[in-house]
Amino acid sequence: MVSIGYFLSSEEHGPRELVRQARWAEQAGFERLWISDHYHPWNDEQGNSPFVWSVIGALSEVTSLPITTAVTCPTVRIHPAVVAQAAATAAVQCQGGFTLGVGSGEALNEHIFGDPWPSAPQRLEMLEEAVEVMRALWTGDEVSHRGKHYTVENARLYTVPSSPVPVYVSAFGPKAAQLAGRIGDGLCSTMPDESLPAKFREAGGDGKPTQAGFKVCHASSAEAAAKTAHRLWANEQLPGELAQVLPTPKHFEQASTLVTEEMVASALPVGPDPEPYADRVREFADAGYDEVYVSQIGPDQEQFFAFWAESVAPALRGA
Repeated sequence: MVSIGYFLSSEEHGPRELVRQARWAEQAGFERLWISDHYHPWNDEQGNSPFVWSVIGALSEVTSLPITTAVTCPTVRIHPAVVAQAAATAAVQCQGGFTLGVGSGEALNEHIFGDPWPSAPQRLEMLEEAVEVMRALWTGDEVSHRGKHYTVENARLYTVPSSPVPVYVSAFGPKAAQLAGRIGDGLCSTMPDESLPAKFREAGGDGKPTQAGFKVCHASSAEAAAKTAHRLWANEQLPGELAQVLPTPKHFEQASTLVTEEMVASALPVGPDPEPYADRVREFADAGYDEVYVSQIGPDQEQFFAFWAESVAPALRGA
């Protein structure tokens, strides 16, 4: 049976709003939380980007739901030794209910110090070494590491959880899915593509958890929902590698002028009918995902949670 969680959008909501949403999510019957980790939003209309580690600390005090970052890039903007400390602290705060979701990142968030943006193969290579560094530090031992991409000198974490932080690796293509299977404790994605969990399992991930998430927009009409979703998240429909290589929100806004309201409405569940929402969860479950996370677009969060608990959740019992 698939476990259904709520996806907290750090790009769209401030820290206090995210904490409020976590409470509502638990009350509505969601079983776990994803939270995005960004330096910039995708566009100015989204308008937020709080520091995720501060938010996780607050979440640990108001909810018992397990939390996964979706996802953190531990390679360019923040050194893996620092991410290791942040994740270890989060795991202690969440009493073991924390998972570090990692990915190879986007130029949108990682370019801010002026570093060259690496190629996709190099980013995956950097991610593998970063995970190695973090796992060494989570032992609580003193660590020195001189690798191809990272150097760590006499570093030791004193606040560590009783067991290592699980690391789930994000994948949108076969190479990343294979890396996730080889080094990850689980898989993260946003694509209902059965080939990704399959590649993950073939590469060593058999029996390990798989997570995926998607956007929705509940409103009184499908038209109103499509308008809100297009205003805030047209970037979701951009093709290819644009999400990884465009460097600023302004660039995403320019590219998103090619995306219409009709394209957005056809790509995600919108409006008051619960069936498309339930169908999308089933689509991810059928593709082989164990955990599915849902994110409501727009300001009508409390109304969404009531809608989900009253209309969608009953249709998914036994999914």
